Amino acid sequence: MYLEPLLPMIATQAAQADQTRSVSAEAIAAIKANDVMRMSASEELGGLGASVVEIADELANLAPACTSTAWCLWNHLCTYHLFCGLLGPEHAEFLGDITRRQEWVCFPAGASTAVRASNHADSFALEGTAAFGSGARYAEWAGVSFVADGADAQRPQPEFTLVDLRTKGVRVDPTWEAMSLRASATDHVHYEGVSIPAERRVPFHFRYREVFRDPQHSMIHHRYREDWVALSDLWLGAMAVGLTQAALDECCDGIRDRIAILGTKMVERPTIHVNLGQAGALISAARDTVFAALSETDERIDTHAIPTETDYLRQVSASMQALQLCDEAMRLILRVLGGNGLREGGSFERRYRDFQAMPLHINAHRDRVTEQLGRHLLGLPTENPF
Repeated sequence: MYLEPLLPMIATQAAQADQTRSVSAEAIAAIKANDVMRMSASEELGGLGASVVEIADELANLAPACTSTAWCLWNHLCTYHLFCGLLGPEHAEFLGDITRRQEWVCFPAGASTAVRASNHADSFALEGTAAFGSGARYAEWAGVSFVADGADAQRPQPEFTLVDLRTKGVRVDPTWEAMSLRASATDHVHYEGVSIPAERRVPFHFRYREVFRDPQHSMIHHRYREDWVALSDLWLGAMAVGLTQAALDECCDGIRDRIAILGTKMVERPTIHVNLGQAGALISAARDTVFAALSETDERIDTHAIPTETDYLRQVSASMQALQLCDEAMRLILRVLGGNGLREGGSFERRYRDFQAMPLHINAHRDRVTEQLGRHLLGLPTENPF
């Protein structure tokens, strides 16, 4: 485990990060100096080419220490996977430099994002705002989805580039004022005439996962044919398992000496046994579900098998189901803890708040995933672009 030596320090700053809405500079610097930053980069780029199971293990162990920190690293690892797929072999040297310097990336492209590009002789300039840039305050680079001026208004063709956040004209606006993941820096990024070299722009194909599955489409490494959204969902499921297991373990440890009303020992109450037993079973089922799909993914990568739409739906639905199981487990733990579980300052209250963002994330959202899976089961084409 690459992060194991850092976990005590990261956990120590978690409560303050939640209060100040900022991960400590020490924690960010330590992670950037750690090889975990290169896990999702292939060896061709100077990366570790780690298995998706190994990456999941790292994130599952980091999430209980500080979920905001895990969320930012999760975004870095899964969006870098996408960036390597989009930019491709033509930009391998550029990506290799980012990998070897272990620089952080993010991808603000959520709802309300609107970025346009004006073309110049040897460059283009970006203007607009991108939203939901988790980790933006800690990152060196941001992926940008944009539309060129003069594009077809009815069916504009999105394009993609990577922007150095240290460049003149880039401004990160700390807008994430939410109850969950308070230190995740899921902020707005403003681009105000940011100049980018003309060669650093590529098409952002609609349903790009289908483009990546084409054996004739050149890729830096076969791993990048796996859809980044599917991997992000599975790694999110692994984080949920790690977070929920830690909450259960802490609940069990703390309840042994607790006394309920009228002097009853809580550890002897049958309803405590029932609820904790059910929570434990739910977490085990969630772990089995997500890690089975992760192992299947690694097998495809190892054998150079081309993923299919069925594989993609298997990945996103496994994560969705694991998140639902963890959600139910967290509610059972809260039931056991009672009103004390809602007290601010305790780790459960923070972890419970942080968990709420996981099943709500658009990539793994229940409504989005089940609709497309249902269409597929009926023989209808899926419609989701990502």
